[in-house]
Amino acid sequence: MAKETVVVFRHYPFKSGQRIRIEEGPRSGDWEVMIVGERKVTLRCPVLGRQFMWDRFCYFVEEIEGMEWPAKD
Repeated sequence: MAKETVVVFRHYPFKSGQRIRIEEGPRSGDWEVMIVGERKVTLRCPVLGRQFMWDRFCYFVEEIEGMEWPAKD
């Protein structure tokens, strides 16, 4: 297998009480993390106080050099 630079995506490990800023997309803005479930996250708008439950959608990204790619199953 070749060693390549690979971009890795993982669900971001939200924690209740976090204050976050989403920089891009339709949910951009400041939010407070209220409830974190296995598949859903509930965020509260600090301006309007409204809460929204969405499928988990934020991902942590890292770039790893020298990783085997494609991965062996």
